[in-house]
Amino acid sequence: MVDKEDNNVRIDKWLWAARFFKTRSLATDAIDRGRVRIDGEPIKPARNVKINDKIVIDNGSDRWEVIVAAISGTRGPAPVARTLYFETDESIAKRENNKTARRLFPEPSMDLKGRPTKRDRRAISRINDE
Repeated sequence: MVDKEDNNVRIDKWLWAARFFKTRSLATDAIDRGRVRIDGEPIKPARNVKINDKIVIDNGSDRWEVIVAAISGTRGPAPVARTLYFETDESIAKRENNKTARRLFPEPSMDLKGRPTKRDRRAISRINDE
């Protein structure tokens, strides 16, 4: 699965093969929006990936800082995809902290379930009338 001799793999194809994005078009959109950077620099989707490149990937819900360990342009199973990169220790710690914060401090609007019921509307009007 991992191409050792083929070093000409585009970043959008590598991100798709490493399973950071479900499709190459999602990877391309993220790159165009500046959510993927190599060594702190904004890039274009056609840029080739090199081993030891430090890539910062923000897909909206999570943010990774990874170092390229291998290059592949084909999407394979998840265990093989995980061998394409190493995640930095700081990135692992930040993602764990964010996961804990999301679990402990849920978004207040998550409790709302659509339209208020008749009972909820009466309670709201009682609060507004006071």
